Amino acid sequence: MDIIPPRSQPPPASSLPEPASQNPSNYTQPAGRGGRNWRGALSTIGLFLSAFIIAILLNTFVIQSYQVDGESMEPTLNNNDRLIVNKVPRTISRIDGHQYVPQRGDIIIFNEDGLPGFVGTKQLIKRVIGLPGDHVVVANGKITIYNQQRPGGFNPDTSTGYRITAPTTIGNVDLTLQNNQLFVCGDNRGNSEDSRYFGPINTNQVVAKLMFRILPLNNAKGF
Repeated sequence: MDIIPPRSQPPPASSLPEPASQNPSNYTQPAGRGGRNWRGALSTIGLFLSAFIIAILLNTFVIQSYQVDGESMEPTLNNNDRLIVNKVPRTISRIDGHQYVPQRGDIIIFNEDGLPGFVGTKQLIKRVIGLPGDHVVVANGKITIYNQQRPGGFNPDTSTGYRITAPTTIGNVDLTLQNNQLFVCGDNRGNSEDSRYFGPINTNQVVAKLMFRILPLNNAKGF
């Protein structure tokens, strides 16, 4: 005859699992919105803080925007022109300990102390005319540079990559620049306070070199 396996007996009632509704330990509390909100807020704050720090670093060490105030660089630059300047060469010079010497004809931003009628440091924008070691002479309405390469002298306003439309360069200067000095002038030679009046500047006074004029848009230009 066939053998029928015995039916499995139900476990005692005491061993049956309790319904979830009767066992609080089986509940899982949903994640609170408060935690997610705090994490989102901190993430947003961190993003804005990072962007702010990056902007400060770029502004301090890489590029910066300036607005021209005055007429000393006319007609090359006009009052209220908006500029972008390059700080990278000066930043590198501070890191490696070597002085930054711009090229002749570069337009630079630099710090100058003790200007008449002004307390503290003022930032000026001028063109580099004389480089370290140059003998600079301003006489008879023009500038003449003497150096080892050009012992006979030359006029940088007419023999380099820029041109000055001012008919004359007033002043009376005769000096030799030291190995850390620059001679700077505004392009508006009749209305510019520059090295003809306050003397040479040191290379460590240089802040940046002009890269672009971005405003007005119809006069945008790279330098």
